[in-house]
Amino acid sequence: MPTEVLLDDRVIKVNSYKEENVNGLQKISVDFKVTSNEYHDVTTLLYKGRFDVKVPERELSFEGTINQYSTSVTNLYEENQVGDFKLTLIEVNN
Repeated sequence: MPTEVLLDDRVIKVNSYKEENVNGLQKISVDFKVTSNEYHDVTTLLYKGRFDVKVPERELSFEGTINQYSTSVTNLYEENQVGDFKLTLIEVNN
């Protein structure tokens, strides 16, 4: 299982990883932890909605968009908090 995914060259350390092909398009689902220190940067990145996605350990790269996204907590601005993020990205059909 890959241990990291890059979104626009930002390294995301993942706890789980699932990869599938949907109608010829790459789709990945990941779970990862976000600390209160990382929260602003990660959510600002995710608000973009479209990314250069790379999974180095699988030699996989594609332009992707958010298919599903959820988090266990809505406010990580409080110090020393950790949230569980779930993210599914699907390749953009250019």
